[in-house]
Order: sequence, then structure tokens, then C-alpha cells
Amino acid sequence: MIDQTLNVQGMSCGHCVNSIEGNVGKLDGVASVKVHLENGKVDLRFDQDKVSLKEITDVIEEQGYDVA
Repeated sequence: MIDQTLNVQGMSCGHCVNSIEGNVGKLDGVASVKVHLENGKVDLRFDQDKVSLKEITDVIEEQGYDVA
């Protein structure tokens, strides 16, 4: 398992939190995802053998957010 923190821009409300946590959390290999709205960060724990960081960031960006 890998622990990773992403800087995500464009998150502003509870819907943003639910959207990211819900969609990223559905990916096979993602053990946990926690959005920290106040500082624009997303904490992840995932199995790199099942899902890549690029796949995770693609899902976030497809929802209209920018991963720095």
C-alpha cells in the first residue's frame, strides 16, 4: 500500500468532497480517500498493483478539479 497526498484545486463545498471521495473510493485498489477541503488536499491509500496514481488523478480531473 502507498500513502499519497495530492494538492487538488477547485474544491469548495460538501458536494466536492462527496464527489471525489465517492468516485475515487470506487476504484479497485483504493483502500481509503479523505478530502481536506480547508487546505485543498486529498489523502489516499492505495495498492499500486491494482490502480495507478494516474488513474486516480484522471478520475479527479474528469470531475473538473485540477490536481497540482
